Amino acid sequence: MDDLKAKYLGLIAEAANEAALEDLRVQAVGKKGEISLKMRELGKMTPEERQVAGPALNALKDEINSALAAKKAALADAALDERLRSEWLDVTLPSRGRRAGTLHPISQVSEEVTAIFAELGFSVAEGPRIDTDWYNFDALNIPSHHPARAEMDTFYMHRAEGDNRPPHVLRTHTSPVQIRSMEKMGAPIRIICPGGVYRADYDQTHTPMFHQVEGLAIDTDISMANLKWVLEEFVKAFFEVDDVELRFRASHFPFTEPSAEVDIRCSWEDGTLKVGEGDDWLEILGSGMVHPKVLEAGGIDPAVYQGFAFGMGIDRIAMLKYGIPDLRAFFDSDLRWLRHYGFSALDMPTLHGGLSR
Repeated sequence: MDDLKAKYLGLIAEAANEAALEDLRVQAVGKKGEISLKMRELGKMTPEERQVAGPALNALKDEINSALAAKKAALADAALDERLRSEWLDVTLPSRGRRAGTLHPISQVSEEVTAIFAELGFSVAEGPRIDTDWYNFDALNIPSHHPARAEMDTFYMHRAEGDNRPPHVLRTHTSPVQIRSMEKMGAPIRIICPGGVYRADYDQTHTPMFHQVEGLAIDTDISMANLKWVLEEFVKAFFEVDDVELRFRASHFPFTEPSAEVDIRCSWEDGTLKVGEGDDWLEILGSGMVHPKVLEAGGIDPAVYQGFAFGMGIDRIAMLKYGIPDLRAFFDSDLRWLRHYGFSALDMPTLHGGLSR
């Protein structure tokens, strides 16, 4: 045992790297190592011999393992010292400038819209982006033959054969949130519903996924006059102008009656939109009085309550306000574009402190 101890302690001390050290560990205390083979011989000894040889072999094994661990740590320290000597950083070199992140225009405009309607007494409601076709169409008085329900316009979720659950769709507008809010909160109610929506369309002014904000106000004495005032206040605050003129044009939407598309008086000078002046008109949203069937679907008695609803594209009003020419750029993840159109993450939009930079 003394010879084994001297042999392996000497070899361990001379090991140049961890690979050589591992080879020594296998030779000494591995399953077929010399010390392990010696320990197997204990079974052939007499009890008296085992009482002497057993503790000695265990002590030898512990000493060899301790020497292996100490040498491994020493080799690791030596390797770290070598890295520290060979890998160095010149701290006198000028550092690279760090740029603060910016808010995407969609996030900025969503915050601006929320701030404006919060001042008008509206709360924010949210709902699922995948919803049943009942919430997305039927509850909103959209008939089964309506072209919006065709697969060429709406993304339907796949259903396995034999699946009896109602069809699910990627919501085509945030109006399903209005139905869910009416079911949950009842009337009176005053909410806006911002969020992402999906339609099968793609060009300079359309993308398969975009963002809308819809508003809903229901009470016993709400009229189109209330709708007109709310929209006028919103447009003045959002475009940061003192006065604005709106034009309501009769239209048709299944979920409102009467329905109206809303235009704002504006002018274009050198490609820049000026709201509230000029001889041009620009359509910005659709609106109307909530259809009685929609109120019934939301669990509200249309004989007692009435209200208005409106909806507009967040992406569209962001393009108009900040002069962004192509809707598709919103989703390109181009850092140059984001740096140009981005907003400071620390500037929270308020009506009193200013909405935009």
